[in-house]
Amino acid sequence: MKRELSYGAGALRKRATLRLVGWSVPEILPTAVYGIAVARATDSFLGGHAWQGIAWLGGLVATAGLGAAGARQVYGRLGDLVEPLRDDLVRRVVGGALRTGDDGAVARLNRQVEIVRDTFAGLVLVLRSFAVTLFGVLTGLLSLAPVVAAFVVPPFLLGFALSLAVLGMAADRVRASLAADEELAASAGMVFGGVRDITATGTEEYAEWLVGQPIQAHASAERALAKVSALRTLCFAVGGWLPLLILLATGPWLVGRGVSTGTLLGGLTYVLIGLQPALNTVMNALGDSGLRYVITLGRILDTSTPAERERPVDEVTGYQVRLRGLTFAYGPKADPVLDNLELTIAEGEHLAVVGPSGIGKSTLAGLVCGMLAPTGGRLLLGGAPPTEISTARLARTRVLIPQEAYVFTGSVRDNLTYLLPYATDAQLERAVQAIGADRLVERIGGPDAEVKPSELSAGEKQLLALVRAYLSPAPLVVLDEATCFLDPEAERQAEEAFANRPGTLIVIAHRISSALRARRILVLDGNQATLGTHAALMRTSPMYRDLHGSWSPSTQIQPAS
Repeated sequence: MKRELSYGAGALRKRATLRLVGWSVPEILPTAVYGIAVARATDSFLGGHAWQGIAWLGGLVATAGLGAAGARQVYGRLGDLVEPLRDDLVRRVVGGALRTGDDGAVARLNRQVEIVRDTFAGLVLVLRSFAVTLFGVLTGLLSLAPVVAAFVVPPFLLGFALSLAVLGMAADRVRASLAADEELAASAGMVFGGVRDITATGTEEYAEWLVGQPIQAHASAERALAKVSALRTLCFAVGGWLPLLILLATGPWLVGRGVSTGTLLGGLTYVLIGLQPALNTVMNALGDSGLRYVITLGRILDTSTPAERERPVDEVTGYQVRLRGLTFAYGPKADPVLDNLELTIAEGEHLAVVGPSGIGKSTLAGLVCGMLAPTGGRLLLGGAPPTEISTARLARTRVLIPQEAYVFTGSVRDNLTYLLPYATDAQLERAVQAIGADRLVERIGGPDAEVKPSELSAGEKQLLALVRAYLSPAPLVVLDEATCFLDPEAERQAEEAFANRPGTLIVIAHRISSALRARRILVLDGNQATLGTHAALMRTSPMYRDLHGSWSPSTQIQPAS
């Protein structure tokens, strides 16, 4: 099937290219004729044949109209080439990001894919226009006076060759600019993702420095890229202005050997109206847009494969979580959010993590799930660091549901079975009932009804995401305030369903009631941590007593035994 689709897409692109070339032919005629028309009209006017000169100019206007009709069709065919390329690149970027968890995928999807699409369209138009102009001018010059072509064409081709030679230096500058762009996107994403913990630990100044360095590097790369334009100006002077100077300097010599004034003026017209604009446009396109296109496309294709971010571990032993001296800080000069944390989460355990907002609970969830790397100590999931476990194995081992639940436009079934595509109807029904999402699914219209994310509340999105996680084959579930938009009763049903589900449950608690249902509770207090049962923590942890005392449940919940 993929081979058939690829063949079909290739055939469509081939037909679009042939149409584009076909409609470019009418544009050659006015390009080839205008120098001849100017020459003949000038000689006619100078010879006293005014109506003959007017006729030549009228013919030039008619051919220009024909060229305009061809240009209109060219723009209509352009979309048939450009949009399929963009769609293919988006699929590659999204697929690569899902496989590798690449931090730079946001920059590629939001900016670099659009750079490739826009520059590809521009390059098609510019190169087509350059080819049409060059062919038309050469045809016109040879028809008008081959001796004029001998003075014009060699310096023009020399300037064009020099501009191509500059491309190697420009390519290095463009690569540096794109690398700085991705580094800036990754640094900004890391800082924005940890903004609560950064604020809580008072490390705003370091976060500003962390983002400021990539900004400065990106600005320096852009300035270096701009300096290449000086060399382009020199190349353009050789290819665009030198033919004009040569033609003017040799004008008396040419006239003395039988070249008419009109022919000389026609040659100048070809240089000023044809060759100069074409050379300027193609040099700017190849030196700027062309390099960005080639290099950006290469980065997209290279980073769309799992090899870009190698994760060597493809097998793990179980799913026990072990933290040994775990430390994490958002930068070398920042105070650690977690400091020397020792913890073992056995398989099948139910752990709640509590603490004030911004204390590091979500950071811990990101570390356990392999989204962040420790800055000190070790974290092992099934005997291996999560950041070294292959993406496919990690997806089968743990599932994380964040506070902002993600649902997409599609059927209810597609949203719920995203992590288990081959789930049976019976499995789906059991999961929906266990989580308590049956009334929501019924209201939407059943498993095959379409989900419209904009019409769902935050709590309804959380219910769908919870069912998705419940169906996941991963034995380790991390709920990072994933029930905060549910009412207490709905939260209780969902958490109890996960507690009864085989595997390990880690709950980043939004309410203290979640802690009361857990077997053990981890209290984060500053960069310190206390672990114990509810009864033990009530005796030993002032922070836990404060959290418990500020909660007034409507119904009494018995602590887990």
